[in-house]
Amino acid sequence: MEPSVQMTPDAATARRRVLSLMHRHWKWLLFEGILLVILGMLAVAVPNFSTLEIELLVGWLFLIGGLVRVINLLRRRHTPGFWWSLVSGIIAMALGALLLGRPLQGVVTLTLVMTLCFVVEGAAAVFVALAHHRFLRHWGLILMSGLINLLLAYLIWSGWPSTASWVIGLYVGIYMIFVGVPLIMTAIVARRAAGDSA
Repeated sequence: MEPSVQMTPDAATARRRVLSLMHRHWKWLLFEGILLVILGMLAVAVPNFSTLEIELLVGWLFLIGGLVRVINLLRRRHTPGFWWSLVSGIIAMALGALLLGRPLQGVVTLTLVMTLCFVVEGAAAVFVALAHHRFLRHWGLILMSGLINLLLAYLIWSGWPSTASWVIGLYVGIYMIFVGVPLIMTAIVARRAAGDSA
């Protein structure tokens, strides 16, 4: 049994608001997490597509993933880390549209785009986890997701461009899974959040 943590009235009120908001939107969190995991598994299953196919696949992954995230966020504007998450979702959509609109730019461009997106997503996840760790019981999962994204960015950059022909699809899949799994677990926790916050 976890020891009870004493909180000031303001902190307790803020915690109840966050938990109540998460409880109301746990189905959206679950949907977004499952979608990202499915898309990630598809990307891992087909890492050896030709350069053009990888670019188109990744473009759709970013466009759909970013769109789902933005729509989800607009339905819960007072969620912790709203602006960071919204910016990362918009950037993902823009990068997806860019890859779909210019698919022949080459895998080197895709590698650079992937590195930038991993850095933005990783930094956003780390910021949200550290800024709201008092209110989110499983904030460590979000922090781990952010750190893994930053590690993936480093690995992509250090291997660029020699490994870009096959590693992009694999990294995208891993990235999607590591973002989706914490969302699913957060949704499961959020489903019971109202009772825990009482």
